[in-house]
Amino acid sequence: METTNGALNRKLRMGLAGGGQGSFIGRVHATAAVLDNRAALIAGALSSNPAKAKSSAPSYDIADNRAYGSFQEMMQQEAALPAEQRIDFVSVATPNHTHFEIAKCALEHGFNVICDKPMTYDFAQAEELVQLVEKSGAVFAVSHNYTGYPLVRQAREMIQAGELGEIQAIRSNYIQGWLRTRLETSEQKQAAWRTDPSKSGAAGGFGDIGTHAYNLGRYMTGLLPEQVSCHLKTFETGRALDDYGHAVIRLENGGLMTVTASQISHGRENDLFIEVDGTKKSLAWRQEEPNAMWIRENGKPHQIYTRDPNAPFTKPLAAASCRLPSGHPEAFFEAFANVYRFAYDAMIQRSQGERFETRDTIYPNVYDGAEGMYFIQQCVASNKENGAWLPLKYAGARR
Repeated sequence: METTNGALNRKLRMGLAGGGQGSFIGRVHATAAVLDNRAALIAGALSSNPAKAKSSAPSYDIADNRAYGSFQEMMQQEAALPAEQRIDFVSVATPNHTHFEIAKCALEHGFNVICDKPMTYDFAQAEELVQLVEKSGAVFAVSHNYTGYPLVRQAREMIQAGELGEIQAIRSNYIQGWLRTRLETSEQKQAAWRTDPSKSGAAGGFGDIGTHAYNLGRYMTGLLPEQVSCHLKTFETGRALDDYGHAVIRLENGGLMTVTASQISHGRENDLFIEVDGTKKSLAWRQEEPNAMWIRENGKPHQIYTRDPNAPFTKPLAAASCRLPSGHPEAFFEAFANVYRFAYDAMIQRSQGERFETRDTIYPNVYDGAEGMYFIQQCVASNKENGAWLPLKYAGARR
């Protein structure tokens, strides 16, 4: 690949798996990927139904000859193209049970991967995927997109710098209400596969959004877990997977973390919020109001940190994650795009034969994805043993 001043003199070329008619997350990936004008969506296998895959392509402006009937066809035909024409990476935006086979196929054909979460159907697949990524040398990112918010990264840098003191307690919650009724019995596509064990995996709400809450606590603080005790509940009669759950996690430093996930709380939309208690200060951040973060210290006025890339209090990583001046709200798409933005830097390094960081990355990586799958596995196992304390140390976890 030709380069100029250490950067590609062209856009990265994207292939999309999933995202056909009725998809939510596929459109989000496609939008976030091109937000900074560093990539172009040029190929896709947009559905497992070949006819639907082809008919969905025009809405993404994908040419007929790059609209494939299956992900296998996309990988094979793209890999056969000259280097200056083929895709650079594949985004996986499909139901959980298909992530592994699509990502595996992409890696085996030499492509970088950005995969939706949870990364795989189960932990065994996640472990195998880690090995495949290490063998391939490819860039692999997982779209735990909430790590991309500037103030989440501000919190991470403040905590790592010791500004909150020793972290003793983390409360991370993701509360929704959209599955208060058996929506999956209607023709609602998102509800149908997310509540189906054959497609979603061993957990329902805890796998879908509980993993986000867990990942956010880990990303912000870097604290490693030791043990977990979990209770999952299915409140809607007849539903096959959990729609509510609560986990207590003992941390390596002696602190505690709680993770609560609900999809049956009336009136709640996408209320991901986290509170972190340190010996010096505490902080609180809410995804539905992402451009403000509370900092509290006993005996002093409460502070509100705003998303301001030019303020002296803003840490370098948080500033680098902003696109707009203060007062102009940045939110979901921009945070999602930050996962892509920093993964692109690694893709360019790889394309030039340079070494790039694979473990301590700004974006969530394959090891974070595997840790999320281990979290699901151990929470489900703990619940089956009436909340028994089980190990939660994942060998590949990063701080």
